This record gives sequence, structure tokens and C-alpha cells, in this order.
Amino acid sequence: MSNTPHELAEEFPDKVEAMSQLKQNDAHFSKLADEYHEVNRAVHRAETNVEPLEELAEVELRKKRGALKDEIWNILAKA
Repeated sequence: MSNTPHELAEEFPDKVEAMSQLKQNDAHFSKLADEYHEVNRAVHRAETNVEPLEELAEVELRKKRGALKDEIWNILAKA
């Protein structure tokens, strides 16, 4: 497992198989998952001061991560 917190498999452990299927068969879901992964990694790098950001920028990244997670959940809930 990754050392980066908030990975989708950790956030939705009971939906790992559904996510795998959706990534293969749903281009929109795949794009959302990729974008979530990128934003989540950026948040983690900012939180650990690997790539520090100003507080407002970090907050905005967290909001974006939350919005992506909500959208991903809405798709998973219907799958």
C-alpha cells in the first residue's frame, strides 16, 4: 500500500473491484480517478513540505480533492 494517505483504495476499500472495472470501462471515471490521484499526491507533498505551498493554495487543493472524491463516490454508489 502507498505511504500517501487518502488513496482511493483506502477511502473506498469495499469498492476496489468496482473502481478497477470502471477505470477500464468508463473513460470519465478513469479521468476522475487519475485527477484525484494527482491532486492527492500534490496535497501530500504540500503537507509534508516536499513541495510547500501557501496556505490558501493548499486549502484549494484539499477542496478540489474533496470535490473529486464526492464525484467519484457518486459514480461508485450507482455502480
